[in-house]
This record gives sequence, C-alpha cells and structure tokens, in this order.
Amino acid sequence: MRCVHLIVYGRVQGVGFRYTSKMCADKLSIKGSVRNMLDGGVEIYAIAPDNAIALFLQEIIASPTRFGHVDHYQVKDLPLKLGEKWIDFKIL
Repeated sequence: MRCVHLIVYGRVQGVGFRYTSKMCADKLSIKGSVRNMLDGGVEIYAIAPDNAIALFLQEIIASPTRFGHVDHYQVKDLPLKLGEKWIDFKIL
C-alpha cells in the first residue's frame, strides 16, 4: 500500500480535471480526494496498492482530460495511517 499527496499545476481548473481524476481513481479502486486550490493548482490525496498508485500518477501527470495539461507537479509519500479513514474517492 502507498499513500500520497499530489499537487498538480498547469491548465487543471475549469477543464474537468477533478472529475476525470475521480473517474481514474474509481477505475483503479483508489481512495482519497481531489480539490481545487486557491493558487490554481489541484490537490490530490490517494491511497491504494503500489501498482494502482503508480498507474494513477502516470495518468494524472499525463492529464486525464484532453482540455487540460500538467506543467509541473509534486508528489509526497504520507504515512499509511492518514489514508485509513477514506472509504472512497471524493471531489471536494
């Protein structure tokens, strides 16, 4: 299992990025959340088996929506305990 905090910047607000991120997370059985940030970025918390997180990060970094694009991103691993309370993937 792996728990990550991801922040992405680029054309990621107003283009369906959160919705398509959720669709991707649901497809991979990832739990967590996605939300817009005031600085124009998108923040994602995710927990799942290592291989699912790797695929999820790959899709997110490539931009899950054809109308958006990711210019840069930050990924930080978090303690697994932080993700234990999540039961699904939510758009906040």
